Amino acid sequence: MPSYDFALILSRPLYEEELDPLFDRTQGRVTVSIISEPQHADRPGNASCTWEGPTLAAAIMEVVEHVEAATSEVHVLRVEADPLLTIRDIAERVGRSVDSVRLSITGARGQGGFPAAELSTGGHRLWRWSKVAAWYNYEDPGLVEAKPTAQAINGWLALRDVVPDVAPKAEDITSALSLVIPHVA
Repeated sequence: MPSYDFALILSRPLYEEELDPLFDRTQGRVTVSIISEPQHADRPGNASCTWEGPTLAAAIMEVVEHVEAATSEVHVLRVEADPLLTIRDIAERVGRSVDSVRLSITGARGQGGFPAAELSTGGHRLWRWSKVAAWYNYEDPGLVEAKPTAQAINGWLALRDVVPDVAPKAEDITSALSLVIPHVA
C-alpha cells in the first residue's frame, strides 16, 4: 500500500494532555503542534504525517477521523497534500546529497532558478515539494493525485463546517474521488 505525506490544518493546536489519545489511535505516526497556555489556543494548529492507504483520499480521511475522535474540541479546517520540505527531505526524495541540494539552491549547481523557499523561520527554510520536483524533473505520482484530492477534500471540509447537515459522509467523498482521480489526475 502506498504512503502519502500530508498535513492537516486544525482549528487549534493540541494541549499536551490531548496527545495520548491521538498517540494511541495513530501509534504515534501523527505529529501535531502543541500548546501549554490557553492564550495560544486562538491560532490554528497542524498535524502532519506519512500515512498508508489505498488512495491519498482514504489516507487523509482516516487521519481526519483519528484527530477529531481523539480530541473532540479540535476539528480539521483543511488539508495540505503538497508538503513543505527541508533541504534534507529534498535530498532524500531526489536521491542527492544535502550538499548537492544546497548548491542547487544557491545556483552553484544545476540550471539555476531553484524555487524560492515557501517559509523561513528561525533560520530554517522550507520548500514546496511540487515546485522542487518540477525543478529536478522528478516524477512523483503522488503529486498528480494531490492537487485534485486536496481541492475536493478542502471543499468538503468547508461545506461540513458551514452546513454540516448537507455535507456528505467522509466515505462518500473517498469513494467518489477513487472513481474520478484516475481520470482527472
